[in-house]
Amino acid sequence: MSEKIKVLIVEDESIVAMDLAAGLETDGYEVAGIADNAAEAIDLFQKNEVDIILMDVHIIGKKDGIDTAAELLQQRSVPLIYLTAFTDAKTIERAKTTHPAAFLAKPYSITNVRIAIELAISNFAVTAQQSSKVIPMDNQNSVASLTEKETILQMNDYIFVKNNYVFVKIKLDEILYAEADNNYVQLVTTEKKLLLRLSLSQLLEKISYKPLVRIHRSYAVNIDMIQSFSDQEVNLPKMQLPIGRSYKEDFLKQFNFR
Repeated sequence: MSEKIKVLIVEDESIVAMDLAAGLETDGYEVAGIADNAAEAIDLFQKNEVDIILMDVHIIGKKDGIDTAAELLQQRSVPLIYLTAFTDAKTIERAKTTHPAAFLAKPYSITNVRIAIELAISNFAVTAQQSSKVIPMDNQNSVASLTEKETILQMNDYIFVKNNYVFVKIKLDEILYAEADNNYVQLVTTEKKLLLRLSLSQLLEKISYKPLVRIHRSYAVNIDMIQSFSDQEVNLPKMQLPIGRSYKEDFLKQFNFR
């Protein structure tokens, strides 16, 4: 199933938190939870899938946002953005120890938050040790490149596809097939179809996912989704795709015939 990016909001002002949540949901993100203190933030982080944290420095309780962020990131690494009215040098120096992707001073606009999220996800994907796949981005530090260019990122077992100004998260093992259409590729998953501005060769080169195998000059298929196949075609759920003669040998090599 294709998924929205899940955001954890940690903010002690309920009206601000609700307004931020509404703006993010309108933009296509999913709010994994809202917390106003460290204990609640930690509980939500442990119980929910969270792709990015929006953290206020000043929250309720003995632990502030910086201490809370440090504890969350010890559990697992995700992009972190601070949203705060505290911009003094001491606070900023403490915040740096948690390596945030951005530090936005209040009052902020939802547009700036959205851009910060896009940059955070992009930079996190690029620096992730597991893999970093970005296609194509002329200048990773340019806001224009994020808002105007086609962008695909790979992080672990997911790709993030830019669609209607937000990143849509797609689990790699839920891809059915990819179909070339001139200079575009239609990526078909179990839930939706996405039109990407790149060639099929570029897609296969940039996405590190071995089950996605080219079987025709116009098609690549997730072999884990194949229900049956013959010399001429493969059968997916409710779909048959042709096997090109020049691709047949490489396709058959994916199976351990004895």
